[in-house]
Amino acid sequence: MTKLNITEILGIKYPIIQGGMAGVSESILVSAVSNAGGLGIIGSGFFPPSWLEKEIRKTKELTDKPFGVNLLMQNPNIPELLKIIIKEKVPIVSTGGGNPLPLFPHLKKAGIKIIPVVALPRLAKKMEESGADAIVVEGLESGGHIGKVTTFALVSQTKNKLKKIPLIAAGGIYDGRTAASMLVLGADGVQIGTRFMASTECQIHDKYKQAIIDANCEDIVVVARFTNYPVRVIKNKLAEEILELEKNNPFPEEINSERFAGSKVAAGNIENAPLLCGLCAEGISDIKSCKEIIEDIVRDTKKILLEASKRYE
Repeated sequence: MTKLNITEILGIKYPIIQGGMAGVSESILVSAVSNAGGLGIIGSGFFPPSWLEKEIRKTKELTDKPFGVNLLMQNPNIPELLKIIIKEKVPIVSTGGGNPLPLFPHLKKAGIKIIPVVALPRLAKKMEESGADAIVVEGLESGGHIGKVTTFALVSQTKNKLKKIPLIAAGGIYDGRTAASMLVLGADGVQIGTRFMASTECQIHDKYKQAIIDANCEDIVVVARFTNYPVRVIKNKLAEEILELEKNNPFPEEINSERFAGSKVAAGNIENAPLLCGLCAEGISDIKSCKEIIEDIVRDTKKILLEASKRYE
């Protein structure tokens, strides 16, 4: 069987996928990425079915290009969300935060492409054997919930295990140089989150975008390890309070889970909300449109790969 490339499978122009970031990836950002030749993905997170249905329909009004929905497997409304996705004929579903295998038969029957996001090579192999159409391996450099393996190690090691389907790299990718490095390691495409947060179309507050631009590697920390679902965020008042509690107690009961949910960030209160962000933030210095971001990455990736190949002639 001839292995198809990721652009053929997804019907997109460039092998660039926007991460399905809950609370960030909604219709305006998603459609902008898809219209620019990548694959936009709605982040359904813990949102209710009614929200997802509205966002899917809004996205359809804004683009005639393929887009997807990311399902967080911890959402108790997964069965209802799945029904909406099938009813609305969404062409692609990515998954994270749990075991997606029970969904595979339903998605396959509906002709929907399946792209699980995993953090270990053995899980990538399991997803391939179970019928996934492509795999995203996400390294610990990413923002939000993270695994324990670097993107560098994940891509090279997973490439040796996959036989039939494309491999998509995620975690720490934001420009042509980082994208090119993943392709050299064996990835067939890249998934990008933080860079698209610093875009004109992203609906997060301008203060949040500026915090990403201002952040360096030392400003980005991992909190909530006590939950077994650690989160990479920009250091702020909330993050420092959590880190201090964790220092004294590995299971700090003082942390208010509702406060940690980040509802205040929409109002620009960036000191008291978790600012999810990847380690690549120090390399991001401006806010551009999704079209400009994608065009820059494609142009620079081609240039870097060409220059690298000449060194070995």
